Amino acid sequence: MTWVPDTQRYAHAQFRRCGHSGISLPPISLGLWHNFGGEDVFETGRAVIRRAFDRGVTHFDLANNYGPPYGSAEENFGKILKHDLAAHRNELIISSKAGWDMWPGPYGEGGSRKHILASAEQSLKRMELDYVDIFYSHRPTPDVPLEETVGALVQLVRQGKALYVGISSYSPERTREAAELLRAEGVPLLIHQPSYSLLNRWIEVSLLDTLAELGVGCIAFSPLAQGLLTNKYLHGVPEGSRATAGSSFSRDMLSEDNLSHVRALNDIATKRGQSLAQMAIAWVLRDPRVTSALIGARNVAQLDNSLDALANQSFSTDELALIDRYARDGKIDLWRTVSTL
Repeated sequence: MTWVPDTQRYAHAQFRRCGHSGISLPPISLGLWHNFGGEDVFETGRAVIRRAFDRGVTHFDLANNYGPPYGSAEENFGKILKHDLAAHRNELIISSKAGWDMWPGPYGEGGSRKHILASAEQSLKRMELDYVDIFYSHRPTPDVPLEETVGALVQLVRQGKALYVGISSYSPERTREAAELLRAEGVPLLIHQPSYSLLNRWIEVSLLDTLAELGVGCIAFSPLAQGLLTNKYLHGVPEGSRATAGSSFSRDMLSEDNLSHVRALNDIATKRGQSLAQMAIAWVLRDPRVTSALIGARNVAQLDNSLDALANQSFSTDELALIDRYARDGKIDLWRTVSTL
């Protein structure tokens, strides 16, 4: 049976303008970092993507090495797009990235023209697309001239293979430099994708001010701190969780300090009538400089729980002050070493 999207999907959908651009993004976007790869159940991921679109999510975020295995998230998304969403391509913002490790050898990662252009070509083939809406430099690469990285992004735009460009995990200083180089080529920097959560507040120091000054949007990834800001770890480490998998979640994150703060934050969320995940997402979105929160979802129920954060996005002054007592750096930022470059 052919799937038909909900005709009322935009009736209550919300959108936020991305910096000074003409693009608006949903306040919650769906990332395919985990749960959509070749080792995952295809039909579960398909159901999540369908449900997201039905609920007004128009932005789907990928990268060349999302999986596992690498590339498989893009392949699966391409199949879903072809069979379910091809007629709605113009309603979608699809992004991909290059920079982290993808294939063996010296050209398999980084910010070189070789890596970025080859990665973009591969991503388009995997998704069976002519273009992506946003292509990112996934991380800063200090041993590659920034002019080379920016030049590759500009080339993708001029070739029509990307409509907009973004950067991820760049420091405020390098962000400003990249924006200036792009502006000189007539290609504005659309968006920055940093990690940001109640337990990882580094962008509040100066990055958000920098983005506002430059007119660049901000999409916060890992707003749930790799799952730490959910009810999953309130009473220990459950089997099958990301912490037991040992991939992007280290057991070191489950320090007693972190867990005590998470439990206190959970109490605040309960009093607000929200799950901890919902409050964590709403808190990230409290700042108008944040365009969108980028979430993952293991299944439809988890997706719905996260999207329901939009039902209560307001915080009283007292609530924010109380949250600040426990929203402390939890040493969970896996990308700290590159975002300070």
